[in-house]
Amino acid sequence: MPLLDRALDRVTSTPRSYAAWTLAHGIQRRFLHRAAQRGDLMARLATDRAFYDDPYPSYEQIRSDGRVVRNGFVAGTVDHAVANAILRSDDFGTGAGQGELPPALRRLHQLVRDPDTLSPVDPPSMLVVDPPDHTRYRRLVARAFTARKVGRMADRVESVATRLLDDLEHEPTFDLVGRYAALLPVAVIADILGVPDDEREQVLGWGNHAATTLDPGLSWPQYREAAAALREMNAWFEQHLDRLRGAPGDDLLSQVLQDPDAADLTRAELHGIGLLVLGAGFETTVNLIGNAVALLDQHPDQRRLLQSDPDGWPNAVEEVLRYDAPVQLTMRAATRDTEVAGERVAEGEAVLVYLGGANRDPEVFEDPARFDVRRPNAAEHLGFSAGIHFCLGASLARLEAAVALRTLYDRYPDLRVVGRPERRTTRVLRGYEYLPVSTLARVPAT
Repeated sequence: MPLLDRALDRVTSTPRSYAAWTLAHGIQRRFLHRAAQRGDLMARLATDRAFYDDPYPSYEQIRSDGRVVRNGFVAGTVDHAVANAILRSDDFGTGAGQGELPPALRRLHQLVRDPDTLSPVDPPSMLVVDPPDHTRYRRLVARAFTARKVGRMADRVESVATRLLDDLEHEPTFDLVGRYAALLPVAVIADILGVPDDEREQVLGWGNHAATTLDPGLSWPQYREAAAALREMNAWFEQHLDRLRGAPGDDLLSQVLQDPDAADLTRAELHGIGLLVLGAGFETTVNLIGNAVALLDQHPDQRRLLQSDPDGWPNAVEEVLRYDAPVQLTMRAATRDTEVAGERVAEGEAVLVYLGGANRDPEVFEDPARFDVRRPNAAEHLGFSAGIHFCLGASLARLEAAVALRTLYDRYPDLRVVGRPERRTTRVLRGYEYLPVSTLARVPAT
């Protein structure tokens, strides 16, 4: 493999950070771009802005090619049943975030990785580890997301939403993402993790940079920017842990630090747990709220249904999660030789699970390209994944989105999107960077 050999030669003579990028993203980036130039659809979904700005036509093309599609580099599926089976199967794991890399390359990556720039896709993040470690980490934080505790947060979520809208009272036009959708979940997750009020905006900025590391094939400038933010975030988090050790509160991290089962956690493990909860606690929700507002603006008939029936907001949130999922894809690697939908999958082979495509499978959802807030089986989506890696904060995200949207439209029933919204440039996370709205706009007469 001349391309791989050249890349490895370069690694041995470059600074640690560049070497880490080369192994985690650079080599993958070269393969993806070459495959995209040959017309490979899955590679183009990962590299071409026009494709990942609107991935849904591409998902349908993949669906027409088969239940499991291969391109010589990776396999992929948009089939709901196949995706659900892979996510729940003991025959597949996360591959420690590097399931598509040869073992030798994976070991080299461990050597050059900077422990001060650990990201959500680096072990020991819960996102990319399997049992028994995953089981241990998840148990330590699951207590903060029980149905009872999440239910108790409803008043807090509504209070934050009301305060944010009060602050916008004299601003008829504003960026819904920056002034509302992002600030609400950050306030809630910061409460859970004991983050002081005056540090939350900074943490939000770091989290936005960290989220880019979820994407495959980051450019060197993108990686360098994310690594700088992660270094600052990890340093802040170490100070935050010291602060909580000295003056514990009733927040999740204080509870983890006092748990006897957490006594042997390493610094990296504590960072992996806390930073993932922090980032995941707002990334999904901010995209969910933004996507919902954009969709309701495009479908005023659906918005009017919800305004006449406020009890419909929870199901509307499920339909947004199905129709335009905040997390579009995940990856699994076979832990042993196995078979999926009649297709052999070799040990170590990676499969891209396109959640956004599975959520529009016509075998499960009638007329899947139609946005319907009353869809009876909307909650069968895979927007929060499935199996042991099902999103820990799913119930909180659902609550936050339903309360945020109901409160927003109660206050501004004629809210409309104005100007030119801007999509985020991320491939894995789907949402808006900028979503200008006006509270003065009126729905045209029909």
